[in-house]
Amino acid sequence: MNNYAPIVLFTYNRPFHTQQVLNSLAQNGEAKHSILYVFCDGAKTSAVDEDFLKIEAVRALVVAENRFKKVIIKIQPENKGLANSIIEGVTEVLNNHGKVIVLEDDLVISPVFLAYMNDSLDRYEKNLKVGQIGACNFFACGKKYPNYFFVPLPDCWGWATWKDRWQCFNPNVDDLIKQLEEDEAKRDVFNAYGAYDFMNMLNLQKQGKVDSWAIRWQAVCVLKGWLTLYPNLSMTNHKESNEATHANVNITPPMNFSSSNFYTIEVEEINKVITAFKLGYSGKGNYHGKEKKELVIKKIKRIIKLFIPPIIFVIWEKIIK
Repeated sequence: MNNYAPIVLFTYNRPFHTQQVLNSLAQNGEAKHSILYVFCDGAKTSAVDEDFLKIEAVRALVVAENRFKKVIIKIQPENKGLANSIIEGVTEVLNNHGKVIVLEDDLVISPVFLAYMNDSLDRYEKNLKVGQIGACNFFACGKKYPNYFFVPLPDCWGWATWKDRWQCFNPNVDDLIKQLEEDEAKRDVFNAYGAYDFMNMLNLQKQGKVDSWAIRWQAVCVLKGWLTLYPNLSMTNHKESNEATHANVNITPPMNFSSSNFYTIEVEEINKVITAFKLGYSGKGNYHGKEKKELVIKKIKRIIKLFIPPIIFVIWEKIIK
């Protein structure tokens, strides 16, 4: 492969996380053939001295980075915020290259991430049923599921797309809400088939209470009827950060460290994957598509409590603890 997709990394004030994602990304053999764009956001108006030190530390890290074919650094004089940074940065790079791999600074990357992304971008470029390539599978890992599959919601924890898809991005939240409200079937898909109320998040975007590029891109993907490719095992993990504005949580499904056996699959949803997908988005499922252990125990307790005397139930609870 000679036509490697450019990588775009968005950073702000987390030097440890920035170093972590750069180190894991550089372990990919394709890194030395890839152009890396780094967008460094500017300080917020509320920034204090400690914030400025962190921002400068991040910029020093990326200026020193030399493990890629080329590193292009875009330093913003003012704070754009994550949503505007991603929308503008992805648009700029796609206009120049036609395809892009997108990362934020709170990710850890598989050593076969770039091989998977570049292969998939080439493999599905002309299939207009595919809107995006995803990386973080947190709901259907393990032997029960195929090595690769499609689901109807895009991924924001390490993803890739093409210029012709991204040109359909619609920042107008009022328009997106209107279209979804008029199409019950699409609205159901948008809400992960009833597993999560994403319409509420879209309305919060309208009210100015959240600022998310991802919820608007998700709406576009669903309205277009696009599917997103996901790997089994995951190609990224999301790491918690105290400085996080949007996603302060660890998402660490089993990661692929060695397999690069890529092949074309049918662009369609698979029932057992969608079952796991719904369980995962509801918060009730684990990384392997099974109901979380603590929820199973609660169910067992409720059933047992119906059939045994209270004193015996108390004793049983103490024993299992």
